[in-house]
Amino acid sequence: MNEILYKLSKSKFRSSFKLKEKDKKYIEEKTLSKIREHAYDFINKRLKDVSNINDGKQTPMKGHPVFVAQHATATCCRSCMEKWHHISKNKVLSNEEVDYIVNIIMKWIENQRS
Repeated sequence: MNEILYKLSKSKFRSSFKLKEKDKKYIEEKTLSKIREHAYDFINKRLKDVSNINDGKQTPMKGHPVFVAQHATATCCRSCMEKWHHISKNKVLSNEEVDYIVNIIMKWIENQRS
């Protein structure tokens, strides 16, 4: 996981995403476990099943710390996930793949908080 986060940090676009103070405050108020729940919810509803995806349009650029993290970690759409994480955009995500995505998002969030 550290290797992919390192590669993403070298991308000018991906490295431009940072948590704002209001995002950090939101995380503190909600707790990391609640943010993890939100991440699972967003991934399962917006990215898991390919039949209802408007690829590239399903993840806002701001409004929730997880959205910011998704863009920073290239887990914002199926095309980015295929390019960066080698997860085919033409299949339903497995539970293991969802776990992997959420873990990367949460690792990035935790790194941003320190």
